[in-house]
Amino acid sequence: MADTGTTTQARTSHRKEREGEVVSTKMDKTIVVRIARRISHPLYKKIITRYKNFHAHDEKNEAQVGDLVRISETRPLSKTKRWRLAKIVQQGELALANAAAAAAKPEASPEDAKESAEA
Repeated sequence: MADTGTTTQARTSHRKEREGEVVSTKMDKTIVVRIARRISHPLYKKIITRYKNFHAHDEKNEAQVGDLVRISETRPLSKTKRWRLAKIVQQGELALANAAAAAAKPEASPEDAKESAEA
């Protein structure tokens, strides 16, 4: 019998991967990713951009609006979700601004709260 050799070779994934921008994070554990593709118009030959939105599973709710993310194909998770978040490629400006604001704002200690209440 012929050996298929699957035990010695690493299995490669044939799942599709796409990169796009997160446009919505309003659902729990779900992000909406907008994928842009550029095509030539069939008649006029002008380059035009076509967009499509995909719902992707984000288990840890780590992606923010404006992030550039990579999503990969997976089994159906719900009526509309067939993709999952694979990687955050680049954080968006909004996410970076929120992180900088949170780091710059010191937390108030209980002693400071007592002093402001007495004054």
